[in-house]
Amino acid sequence: MKKQLIFATGNANKMREIREILGDSEYEIVSMKEAGIDVDIVEDGTTFEENATIKAKTIMEMTGQLTLADDSGLEIDALNGEPGIYSARYLGENTSYDIKNQTILDRLKDVPEEKRGARFVCAIAAAFPNGQIRTTRGIMEGIIGYEIKGENGFGYDPIFYLPKIEKYSAELSSDEKNALSHRGAALRQIKGLI
Repeated sequence: MKKQLIFATGNANKMREIREILGDSEYEIVSMKEAGIDVDIVEDGTTFEENATIKAKTIMEMTGQLTLADDSGLEIDALNGEPGIYSARYLGENTSYDIKNQTILDRLKDVPEEKRGARFVCAIAAAFPNGQIRTTRGIMEGIIGYEIKGENGFGYDPIFYLPKIEKYSAELSSDEKNALSHRGAALRQIKGLI
């Protein structure tokens, strides 16, 4: 029987990606909900790594189990790194990504392609029962496109364009995305640490 590992998220889309990437590990990966944990964690860190660590440490201390947590977001050069660590709360907690994505496109409407640089950043923290914390970081570089495009992915994927492969992130299959994504990179690094 596999050992259990808690991934501190309630996001079903993230859980699907995490299970696809870590599927061949020695752990059974469960979400907070599946582990019966319902807690609001205040993410008041100033970096992706700090916020991931706050979440992982909180759940590990509650359960005594190895816990992973991620904090991820979109950094846009022309917007001085916005929305950054506030990506999920950008324009308000309950604002739809259709509105968030359109707002970003509107804000960048006169910005030339060479200044539309952006990246998805993902930090993953592993909180071990012995108190040790390890973090990893993955980055996916691209640009903010000129339209909302693609049916796959979630969040900001439909406006994130990858010039090297000439596709929007939301046009990638889950295998393509896991191979290229910030979360995929960070998860593959953490896999080696757990």
